[in-house]
Amino acid sequence: MAISEKVKLSQWDALMVEGLRRLGWSDDELIERVRKGTGLPADESVFQFNYAELAAFAAKEPETFEAAVRDGYQIKYNTVRGIRSWIAVAFGLEPELELEAGREAVTAELTAAQKERLAATLSFGWAIADVPGRPGAYRIEPIQR
Repeated sequence: MAISEKVKLSQWDALMVEGLRRLGWSDDELIERVRKGTGLPADESVFQFNYAELAAFAAKEPETFEAAVRDGYQIKYNTVRGIRSWIAVAFGLEPELELEAGREAVTAELTAAQKERLAATLSFGWAIADVPGRPGAYRIEPIQR
């Protein structure tokens, strides 16, 4: 694997990793708890994450899981709703969702660091563009429609 190439996670696994990151655990603690499958919280959010699923993934693909937590990951396939959810879970923001056919997009106000992290995480086929007249606002949309 090339140095710049990140491991790939499903959109759902990525959301669960970010859900656990919000608890403030270190990378080591997150990896250890998920690998043991014990001490994982019950998720009361709208997502109702079942962290036992993430523990099963970590047991099946321990190197992939650890690399994702320590070095970052790219999502295998994003959906517009999934991107909105990832921004909400990872950054605690409520982005705007546009679902009109042919205009599907997510708009979010992000810091430069958040934009960079999102860009590194998105699956192939998505573009991030500045929103004219709204400094710090970005539109995330498919490259092809």
